[in-house]
Amino acid sequence: MIIGYARVSTDDQNLDAQTDALQVAGAERIFSEKITGSARNRPELAKLLDQLRPGDVIAVTKYDRLARSLRDLLDIVETIEKHDAGFRSLAEDIDTTTPAGRLIFHVFASIAQFERERISERTKEGLQAAKARGRVGGRPPALTPAQKVEARRMRDDDGRAISEIARLFKVSERTVRRV
Repeated sequence: MIIGYARVSTDDQNLDAQTDALQVAGAERIFSEKITGSARNRPELAKLLDQLRPGDVIAVTKYDRLARSLRDLLDIVETIEKHDAGFRSLAEDIDTTTPAGRLIFHVFASIAQFERERISERTKEGLQAAKARGRVGGRPPALTPAQKVEARRMRDDDGRAISEIARLFKVSERTVRRV
């Protein structure tokens, strides 16, 4: 049996295009939910995986509907394969029910992983180069050194409340506490 899985990230998005495509692809049953893909707890996906039987095929319109990260996608497909079931992504033309499809899936996954690692590597190199040129990354401090001294004085000498000091400097109370 072909079982569809459709997902959108927010309540205001529509599942119709995905469910229509899955029905055209032969899905006899479709599990759908409106939840971010990065959420670990996706009730409809969990229900789908629990009900898998040998020979079933989970179909999605695009692989990112099933998982947001490569690691997540690999874990889910591994769970599917443990049930002797298959995975099919319509847009990427991936079908793990065939040897060629499994090969394509793993090559695709390897390339995606390689690209993520290269992006990370380039980002680290860029940050190191910027640091070598004297650029300091991150958010600028909320308070200048002089403001920090004044905030301490207001608290210690004047006995002002942290909430009042935070309001005066237009920062959070937590920022004042750290000072």
